[in-house]
Amino acid sequence: MLYWVVKAVLTPILRTLFRPWVEGAEHIPVEGGAILASNHLSFSDSIFLPLKVPRRVTFLAKADYFTGKGIKGKLSKAFFAGVGQVPIDRSGGAASEAALGTAKRILANGNLLGLYPEGTRSPDGRLYRGKTGVARMALEAGVPVIPVAMVNTDVVQPTGKKIPNLGRVGIRVGAPLDFSRYAGMEGDRFVLRSITDEIMYELMLLSGQEYVDTYATKAKADIEQARTAASEAMVSDAPHPQRRAS
Repeated sequence: MLYWVVKAVLTPILRTLFRPWVEGAEHIPVEGGAILASNHLSFSDSIFLPLKVPRRVTFLAKADYFTGKGIKGKLSKAFFAGVGQVPIDRSGGAASEAALGTAKRILANGNLLGLYPEGTRSPDGRLYRGKTGVARMALEAGVPVIPVAMVNTDVVQPTGKKIPNLGRVGIRVGAPLDFSRYAGMEGDRFVLRSITDEIMYELMLLSGQEYVDTYATKAKADIEQARTAASEAMVSDAPHPQRRAS
């Protein structure tokens, strides 16, 4: 109920301020489980996508959003639950298996599951290599994958900016991708990589983003390392004050 209340409150506000447009909405099934696989440019992707989809969309969100302390933590938990996000532990191992189980239950109940195959927001607006979890979920649940491209959300709300800029955002929805030909092969890593690359190719075509064949997490680490090195170089090159002669 909270999901629909939050959506009812936010929809007229966001429509007025950001005038979101959508292309290909007819590709989203009116019933049955399906994965909405989206590029990830901004925190607000998880707000604008459910806004334009008539059905409920559930996202798997990092558990940190639900574990804050005090009033702020409670408000954060209520907000993310209200916009259809489910907490998961992404630390790997048993936690990853639990996340997969959660996703399968959502899909088995005939619901829409929103996923970001890149695993994290793009650090520079380019599209990065997808992680194969989306392929495994699609095969194990036996559902189609619908590619979704978010447009201009990084301009409206860049990483680190809490209050969005005014601007127009868009959503392009591609035709459903059917991977039933790979049924029973979810344990084959080459099959999973092939499926994931096909999904990312469709996202590249829909979004118009430049594709980079490396993981976004590595790109972020490289960018941070370069910033640290540049900062250290500036400090070492800065002139040092002369000591006063005694």
